[in-house]
Amino acid sequence: MSQKDSLLIHIDALYRSAIYLVKNENNAEDLVQEVYLRAFKFLQEDKEISNEKAWLFKILINTFINQYRKDKREPSLVDFDTIESFYGSIEEEAMVSTTAENEVGLDKLQDDDVKKALEELPDDFRMAILLSTAEGFSYKEISDIVKCPIGTVMSRIYRGRRMLKEKLTNYAKKHGYERE
Repeated sequence: MSQKDSLLIHIDALYRSAIYLVKNENNAEDLVQEVYLRAFKFLQEDKEISNEKAWLFKILINTFINQYRKDKREPSLVDFDTIESFYGSIEEEAMVSTTAENEVGLDKLQDDDVKKALEELPDDFRMAILLSTAEGFSYKEISDIVKCPIGTVMSRIYRGRRMLKEKLTNYAKKHGYERE
């Protein structure tokens, strides 16, 4: 198996994290595509990577940060045709029955509550929790990926989990995970 093939093993993990970073499936796909583009360009120079997963996540974080900074500097442009079509779609939605929305299962609601709580965390805390809990990186690996001291990583994970606990307390009580 070539090194390029072995990098593709991590695509699902990168995509999951990208969704939590950019909060949009299309943008997450674009972000992951950019990560692999940069990784494959680097590998054309016949360089070996020792910890591929951590290396890819480092590229993911750096690409996200660079894109975020670029977006902050550039004013957003608005296309009149897009607004007009959006307005038309809103009118259509208002006329369509919302019964399908009411048929959402309990599992979906639970996932949405947890996902929403995670998305509401500040980026630094959310990323530290995702890398440690969802992806299983060590404190040292997370430190290398996000370019901050291990103590800061540990603090972000601890504080991020406390924030999540506060946000999900009512959810836990409501669903019987915690006593009132």
